[in-house]
Amino acid sequence: MKLHIITTGGTIDKIYFDAKSDYQVGDPVIGELLQRMGVGFAFSVESAMRKDSLDMDDADRARIRTLVEGCSEECVLITHGTDGMVATAKALANIPGKRIVLTGALQPAAFAESDAVFNIGCAIGAVQSKPAGVYIAMNGQVFDADRVVKNVAANRFEAV
Repeated sequence: MKLHIITTGGTIDKIYFDAKSDYQVGDPVIGELLQRMGVGFAFSVESAMRKDSLDMDDADRARIRTLVEGCSEECVLITHGTDGMVATAKALANIPGKRIVLTGALQPAAFAESDAVFNIGCAIGAVQSKPAGVYIAMNGQVFDADRVVKNVAANRFEAV
C-alpha cells in the first residue's frame, strides 16, 4: 500500500501556547508519528491548510477534493478537525477509485492522553480494508460518511 495523507489542521495538530493561554494549529504531526511507529508501508504527506475546521468553508473543501482527485494513490487519509469533518466527508462523495478516510482527534496529538494515535491507527486499517468510498474513523469505529454525526454533548461520533 502507498498511502497519501492530506493534512488540514484541526485539534490533532494543535499546540498550546502557555504565554497566550490558547491553542493554535501547528505543523502536521502525522508524518512524524508514523515514522516513530515504524509503519511498514510507503506514505506521503501533503498539507492542504492549517485551519480549525470551524473556520473552513466550501472553497477549502473544494481544495481538499481537488487534492484527492489529483493524487495518484488509491488510499487517502485526511487529518481534519472534528467539528467540520462530516461536512468535508460529504463534499468528497463520488470520487471514483479512491478509498478516503478522514480522522482527527478530540485532544491534540501533543497531549499524553490524546486519542490521535488510536484514531490514526483505526483510519489506516480502514483505508486498507474498505471498498472505494468515503469514511470517518473516530472513537474506535469506522463510519460511512453519509451516516455519521458528531454528538457534541457526548464528544464522540455516532452512526445515524
